[in-house]
Amino acid sequence: MSQPPDLREAPAHHAAPSCPPGSTTGRVVIVSASVGAGHDGAAAQLALRLSHLGFSVDRHDFLDLIPAGFGRLVSDSYRLLLTIAPSAYQRIYSATENAGRPGLMIRLMQRSSHRRLLRRLPPDTLAVVATYPLAGQVLGTLRRRGRLAVPAAVYLTDFSVHPLWVAPGADLHLAAHPVPAGQAREHGAERVVVSGPVVDPRFTLATDAQRSAARARFGLPADAPLALLVAGSWGVGEVAKVAAEIRDTGAAVPVVVCGKNGPLAARLRADGIDHAFGWVDDMPGLMHACDVLVQNAGGLTSLEAFACGLPAVSYRCIPGHGQTNAAALDEAGLAPWIEDPADLKPVLAAMVDGITRRRYREAGLALHREATGPANAIAAVAEQYAAERSGATTTSPAIPLAPAIPAQRRHPGRATAPAPRRPVRKLGIAAAALAATAWLATGGTQLAVAYGGFDTVDPDHTGRAYLVVHPPHNGRLDDATLRTLVAEKAAVSIDAAEAAADPGEVRRLASAGLTVVNAGYGPPYATGIVTRRDSVEAGATALRSATGAAARFFLSGTDLDALDLGLAAYHHEHVVVPDARIACGSSTTPAVRPGQVVLVECGDAHPADLSATLHRLATTPHRLPRLGALTTLS
Repeated sequence: MSQPPDLREAPAHHAAPSCPPGSTTGRVVIVSASVGAGHDGAAAQLALRLSHLGFSVDRHDFLDLIPAGFGRLVSDSYRLLLTIAPSAYQRIYSATENAGRPGLMIRLMQRSSHRRLLRRLPPDTLAVVATYPLAGQVLGTLRRRGRLAVPAAVYLTDFSVHPLWVAPGADLHLAAHPVPAGQAREHGAERVVVSGPVVDPRFTLATDAQRSAARARFGLPADAPLALLVAGSWGVGEVAKVAAEIRDTGAAVPVVVCGKNGPLAARLRADGIDHAFGWVDDMPGLMHACDVLVQNAGGLTSLEAFACGLPAVSYRCIPGHGQTNAAALDEAGLAPWIEDPADLKPVLAAMVDGITRRRYREAGLALHREATGPANAIAAVAEQYAAERSGATTTSPAIPLAPAIPAQRRHPGRATAPAPRRPVRKLGIAAAALAATAWLATGGTQLAVAYGGFDTVDPDHTGRAYLVVHPPHNGRLDDATLRTLVAEKAAVSIDAAEAAADPGEVRRLASAGLTVVNAGYGPPYATGIVTRRDSVEAGATALRSATGAAARFFLSGTDLDALDLGLAAYHHEHVVVPDARIACGSSTTPAVRPGQVVLVECGDAHPADLSATLHRLATTPHRLPRLGALTTLS
């Protein structure tokens, strides 16, 4: 099928309406989703430009179209995964990327939203636009089945294209750049227009005077190079680590925006990051004040920075779309992706001043300056449909719309054909959703933990082993054994009873430089739906009381459920599941392989038995591989 023509619109910052505001030519409905801020941000700017072009615009949140509040559960689960289980989110993202079609749960969600979406389209609707992939899938399905008579478009808000973004049956896919456009075509999209990005008109180049005023307004240094670190509306990712790394390079002063994550901003300020903000309304001003953007998701914030002439780099990106967006931005020559921490300092220095900065700055500005913008493409589709429906002619370039399929309409004049009510099917969908949620919260969580998901520390990629020792109950460790543990970068697991019984010994271990791990109620490190429910809480409280500091890890088996993970996340503890266990003082000692977490359990053994076990581990044929510190995995 032939590609649509080049549909040009004035650049986003200087869009000139083709007809005066208020002279309505019809209605466009935009379906977004309040999952982060990028989808809604793009929807808001599309609505603004379409209204300037004379259209009435309705906006709907796709999550509200999914019955029984399940849409909000999806959003909350997504946020939870990114916050406490990024490795699990990466696995889900990769699985859906390779599946070739939406999974059963996604199809059930989509199907449950069909009728509600159709009801929200007024009779004068001329086009429907999705800025969220699942909404696009629904529009494409309804279009293919003849239940949606008006054309449907999908605006790709990400710079990389997951297969779920491509909606078979949609009349148009709109991309910000040839790189995502090419990816969309590779995934099967037939009609793709490279229309450029759409951002708030406030994001423009700043004068020197505006830059100085912005720095003063935000209380920023007048002359120091500033690196703006943005972590999305949820404040997710390795924000604290990145902020500290930027500071330690000396190449720039970190300025951090934590979105709605107020506790993160407070924690950063307590850690010595002076310029840490929560939600910022004047993001254009903050971008005017800074010299380089450090981003971890590659979404709308990057496009806004390009419009301001603020060069951007990608670093320690969140899993899934964060990493694929970083790769696409790098491929497009718009933002380098820093994958090695050793490159952070030189890349930041090059982006703050010099020819590299100017090259990337110009590339970002050109993306907006040369953009056609998506609003005119959507307007052309809507006007073409209106002309075909009325038998009139239009001056807009023709777009090959999807073949018209007659819809069996129960209500003359309505743009859609609602399906008959099917209460049994709705009940089945609700029951399936409830069962899936219950399984994900229990058995599914345990399965994911068993295979290294849900933020379980994952040493496989490091080539090192990690040693955790649960010290003997009887007696304190001698100084020589303590020095050996420190030299081997070992961690010590302490349970709630031990911390309460001898807090002085726990403080001694921590003061020696050992990483103290929360062992809950101790062996067998079990939690569960009924028993040991407060294992995480009890250990965390006892260790904080003993040492004055929070533990960063929780030692567990694979029986955790969603509530356990939530408690661990609340206490900012990463889950450690040992791959091998060695009994202290045992005459048989298994070989330790790289990529394992090895737990030495001493129980009632004598402290001297631990020294003997460590000696056996260090000698042939059970020589320890290179050991790493758990803190490098957090």
